Amino acid sequence: MSLLTTERIKHDRALRRLRHIKQSISEMQALLGGIDVAAIRSDSFRRAAFERFLEIISEASRHVPDAWKAEHADIPWRNIRDIGNHLRHVYDDLDLTVLWDIYQNDLGPLEAAIDAMLAEHAPKDWSP
Repeated sequence: MSLLTTERIKHDRALRRLRHIKQSISEMQALLGGIDVAAIRSDSFRRAAFERFLEIISEASRHVPDAWKAEHADIPWRNIRDIGNHLRHVYDDLDLTVLWDIYQNDLGPLEAAIDAMLAEHAPKDWSP
């Protein structure tokens, strides 16, 4: 396999990960729109889905090239990566208000950064 082919494969994988982040944000907005944190506390299925979408975002962010992340240094990439560890390993002691704060305050800027990365790095005819 040529270096060019290997780089193209990595590039396409990174684009797919960006799409996963974008899709998880969209799914979370559909899941949580119009409710409050109290509704999440009382609905274990909705909370599990919420946490899973955050976990997907965390894992997918690990596969976005560092150079692309550097273009959006205002996004706390390390925190995004680390939240997945908390979701997996400290699942029994998560502070739901912290997760809710992420939903309310951090997803908008992240989505804007993902949209910008897709606009910059995805070919016009690209589809996941």
